[in-house]
Amino acid sequence: MALDLTKIKFDEHGLVPAVVQDVKTKAVVMLAYMNQESLLLTIKTGYTWFWSRSRQELWNKGATSGNLQKVVEMCYDCDGDAILIKAKLSGPACHTGQYSCFHNII
Repeated sequence: MALDLTKIKFDEHGLVPAVVQDVKTKAVVMLAYMNQESLLLTIKTGYTWFWSRSRQELWNKGATSGNLQKVVEMCYDCDGDAILIKAKLSGPACHTGQYSCFHNII
């Protein structure tokens, strides 16, 4: 997965939103934020890494829960200001135990 980081438009906080999609079901399972370091770690390791805005630290999704996300494909949108990650999930994406973080119906 080669990536020209100049194509990614990080915001004023150095972050870009990353949408995670289950490669098997095509469901959108979560939205998190990446900084340059987490993006590079994701590319290097093949597993999702994000920047926690609340804890102000890197986190490897599933490192403590076992619900890892193996990256199958990554792409960025036409404006370069969002990333889509298609991943194989080894468990629920949501910290509540729900399959998807998007389980609250309006």
